[in-house]
Amino acid sequence: MPEQPVSDVTIYHNPRCAKSRQTLELLRARGIEPAIVEYLKTPPTAGELAAVVEKLGVGPRDVLRGKEAAEAGIAGLEGEALLEALAANPAALERPIVVRGDRARIGRPP
Repeated sequence: MPEQPVSDVTIYHNPRCAKSRQTLELLRARGIEPAIVEYLKTPPTAGELAAVVEKLGVGPRDVLRGKEAAEAGIAGLEGEALLEALAANPAALERPIVVRGDRARIGRPP
């Protein structure tokens, strides 16, 4: 069996989200086959989220989807408590997030 290419790009992806699908298509059109993390099926840990937030250069609130956070009852949380809550409620995580090396970007717009 041939080896799968190893990618240094990871996308936190929701296949039901149009922006996430568009971002994935854009990466592939540029010849990049990213590692795909379907974060609703395999949620990142609070530690993984902390690393992503650091690479984004933002705070945890900046990766929060307002409506989903309110529905999950986590909109008022901050810092580590918010990261823990996002790990437990991944639908409240902004999407898509693309990570490459020590940098990351939110794919809105793609």
